[in-house]
Amino acid sequence: MTAFSIKPFAIAVALGAFAAPALAQVPATPWELKPDMGYAYDREGKTFSYKMGTSNAGELLKGAKKVPKGTLFFIGQNGQLYMRSGPYLEGDGKFKFGPDR
Repeated sequence: MTAFSIKPFAIAVALGAFAAPALAQVPATPWELKPDMGYAYDREGKTFSYKMGTSNAGELLKGAKKVPKGTLFFIGQNGQLYMRSGPYLEGDGKFKFGPDR
């Protein structure tokens, strides 16, 4: 397996977790990530999931970065994936960038 960074992983997860709820104003639900899976967002914008092994876990972690807490991932109108650090919830816990804002 080639080097795997957290960015493609985060991108793939974001596609399913934030894109639809943000547009449809469905209540937020926690991501269900599995420790033995890898998630990728390729150069053409397609997403993939991979069953991972442990024999090369050290190599996988080289160059990987932790995603900071408080990070929001979203798809822009141009179809590009973005991430934003900083507040994305109102004081009452509602999504700050929803359609009724």
